[in-house]
Amino acid sequence: MDKKLRGLEHRVFRRLMRELRTKAGLRQEDLAELIGEPQSFVSKYESGERRLDVLELRHICNAIRYPLPRFAKVFERELKKKK
Repeated sequence: MDKKLRGLEHRVFRRLMRELRTKAGLRQEDLAELIGEPQSFVSKYESGERRLDVLELRHICNAIRYPLPRFAKVFERELKKKK
């Protein structure tokens, strides 16, 4: 498995996370407040400086009111388009 944060899967993941946040009408600061983290937390996972574990991803999905199973389906669909 590619551990690089710049690989295709991570690029698709980061783009999707950014899109979902902006479609929810949230700035990084807004989302950070909702999840109880500093703005830099959001910035770092969106830029690829850090990874999210599944619990963090679930918490973010709940905050933006986007079900985690739906996120997984969209993520997989986006990956298939890129391959």
